[in-house]
Amino acid sequence: MAHPKRKISKTRRDKRRTHYKASVPQIATDPTTGEAHLYHRAHWHEGKLYYRGQVVLDGTIAEA
Repeated sequence: MAHPKRKISKTRRDKRRTHYKASVPQIATDPTTGEAHLYHRAHWHEGKLYYRGQVVLDGTIAEA
């Protein structure tokens, strides 16, 4: 097994980890329904699945 020859200091370790950040997801507003949703994701509103302002799937037809 490989072992480090010297201990890596906390400062050096933390420098390597500077790019790991939590990012806030971008929220979009649907132009048709006004619902807030994640970008590039379809969302349900009143039994219908919307994507980019258009109905993709009507849940009332699927249930019948």
